Amino acid sequence: MKDGFKYEPCKVIAEIGCNHMGSFETAKELMLLAKATGAGYAKFQKRCPRELLTKEQYDAPHPVPHNAYGQTYGAHREFLEFSKEQHEQLHAYGKEIGIEWATSVWDVTSAREMADIPCDYLKVPSACNNHFDMLKVLRDEYAGDVHVSTGMTTLAEIEDVVAFFEATGQAKRLVVYNCTSGYPVPFPSVCMLELVRLYERYGDRVKELAFSGHHLGIAIDVAAYTLGAKWIERHFTKDRTRLCTWKGTDHAASLEAGGFGKLVRDLEATHQALTLKASEILPIEDEQRDKLKFRKAEPKSADSPKKKAKN
Repeated sequence: MKDGFKYEPCKVIAEIGCNHMGSFETAKELMLLAKATGAGYAKFQKRCPRELLTKEQYDAPHPVPHNAYGQTYGAHREFLEFSKEQHEQLHAYGKEIGIEWATSVWDVTSAREMADIPCDYLKVPSACNNHFDMLKVLRDEYAGDVHVSTGMTTLAEIEDVVAFFEATGQAKRLVVYNCTSGYPVPFPSVCMLELVRLYERYGDRVKELAFSGHHLGIAIDVAAYTLGAKWIERHFTKDRTRLCTWKGTDHAASLEAGGFGKLVRDLEATHQALTLKASEILPIEDEQRDKLKFRKAEPKSADSPKKKAKN
């Protein structure tokens, strides 16, 4: 870490994404569950499928029929979409229960619609971080922070994004995520030390760094935090074991409420532990020092009584 780096409480995002399966009530239920775990944000996704997809892509069958909610991939995507008004309702519901709403945006129309909602940030998914028409909307027409994932993205492409925001003095609104695009991602492919590279290149150029994990378990999220990620994003679902009825590719890489609560707990504990000693001997150590610390036996004084010599 560079001089002056300060560990602050980690901001934790429950990525609901499309795990609501097109049900508005399920989306609200997941938000309430995420709030109970201690997550600070519940995040969704917003697409305009007819803008984002070519006609061939829209009309093609879903590549995994078991996960399809429609006869074509386009119909599948339309089924999972909430309207602008529904996202506004989710934003209001989050305020009501005490969790912030956020969303990823995938196209120009979605970016403009979501920019009207007074949220802390909008996110650019890894698949769209080279969509500069959309990035221009977020840079020039939106006042909040812009979070950018870097899965399946070259170093040169990351530089292009940062330079694009720097061109108008807006890079200090950027939060850049280390991410590997896979569901789930095996540990060797997480490549956590990319956070170090991002910190070396962009620590002084963007607002903050973050980590979006698609791995199993919660252990390595703590590593991401200690390496400088100030945001941790994990996919969130109600029941990842019900894959036969809960369609979608994200459930397998998602955490349930119990695991997510432990993640929040462990990140909070890590934040408390990442300090220097306030004194060389802490108050909690005083009693143990007095009782256990090795002390060399004191030599006997010269005038101490000598044993009487035997006759």
